[in-house]
Amino acid sequence: MPRDAFNSRTGVSRRQLLGAMVAAPLSVVNAVPASAQPKGATFVLVHGAWHGGWCWKKLTPLLWAAGHQVFTPTLTGLGDRAHLLSADVDLTTHIKDIAAVLEYEDLRDVVLVGHSYAGMVIAGVAEKARARLTQLVYLDAFLPEDGKAVKDFAPLNPTRDDGWRVPVPGAPPRFGVTDTRDVAWMEARLGDHPHKTFTEPARLSRDHDKSLRQSFVQCTRAPFFAEAADRAKRQGFRCRELFAAGHDAMITQPEALAAVLLELL
Repeated sequence: MPRDAFNSRTGVSRRQLLGAMVAAPLSVVNAVPASAQPKGATFVLVHGAWHGGWCWKKLTPLLWAAGHQVFTPTLTGLGDRAHLLSADVDLTTHIKDIAAVLEYEDLRDVVLVGHSYAGMVIAGVAEKARARLTQLVYLDAFLPEDGKAVKDFAPLNPTRDDGWRVPVPGAPPRFGVTDTRDVAWMEARLGDHPHKTFTEPARLSRDHDKSLRQSFVQCTRAPFFAEAADRAKRQGFRCRELFAAGHDAMITQPEALAAVLLELL
């Protein structure tokens, strides 16, 4: 483990953090058995397009060691569930994925974090399982509006010849990741994304944003995320900035991101 992997901002010792990393198999739905978790908040971290639950590997032990329960589900067709990728996978599929985790793990008072594309997902989950949630955190993410899809906020990348697989739009530096080891790690794990998730519109009720605390963490100045951050501010979200991290803050600056998430509690 690199010496600079962790620091005092999380309020836990290096020994605790290393112990947490040994104890916590990552990139699976149940990152640590609930019975083994210390009492605290419950974080459910939802990855963005082309990624998987694996992308939270550096962040998860920081939150766990700070006393919180952490789940890192992988959406259908991505990461360790890439074998389920098909033309039929859409936004509704991914919303059902996360709602099912909340139900079958019987999670309550959840801080639901959505990165990038997953802003669309967590908003949909809030429509289905609002009683199980305490806060939504949009991490450099799309902020959906009723009747609008990702395609209404940003230009879509071309699909492969089959018309439904969307390949990764570039190498890891496209996501703000430049460390040689991180680049190699990501390149082995990034994969195609189902096109329908970008074209299916969100379905949100009028009171969607009235019963939950909502926060927005902006990490880049990409036009669509900057627009989402501005709209979040106008809607009264608690807003934070983490520009030095780049889009994949959980990989490039997990300590700083952990500090922000813990502060938002």
